[in-house]
Amino acid sequence: MAFYGASVIHPKTLQPLQKKEIPLFVKSFYDPLSPGTCVGKGVTLDPKTACFILKKRQVLLSLSSLDFSFIVEKNISDVFTLLDKNKMKVSLIQNSAISFSVVIDNTYNNLEVLLTSLRSTFRVSWNEDVTLYTIRHASLNDVKSLIKNKEVLLKQESRETMQVVVKD
Repeated sequence: MAFYGASVIHPKTLQPLQKKEIPLFVKSFYDPLSPGTCVGKGVTLDPKTACFILKKRQVLLSLSSLDFSFIVEKNISDVFTLLDKNKMKVSLIQNSAISFSVVIDNTYNNLEVLLTSLRSTFRVSWNEDVTLYTIRHASLNDVKSLIKNKEVLLKQESRETMQVVVKD
């Protein structure tokens, strides 16, 4: 969850622990006397508790080619070079043969510069001030209630994680 933006622990804290196989115990702020959760090599979460992270004031950026060609690795590499140059932190990526979408944090207010650079190569659309929800181990009812009365702009699902970009 730290990777997705949970502010309880910095993501870079985890790698040294993992390399030395040192378990990490995470406890609740609300119930500090509870045993908490052990994160470590070979430890599975049981039960799989639903976890929710939200990132507000994000930008959803969607690109497609100007000439209806495919979005290939070179295009994506160029986009990431521009994102890095403009200090954009990436929170979500979605790619298909003909489009590329990314959710970014515009902390340094470089969006206009980025958009100008991208427009020379891509058809660009974007939504500012969107919210990114990252949900792990959630039930379908949890997700439905979370996105109720919100416009869903992008949804990405894997085995245990769902990310949803919404406009309130």
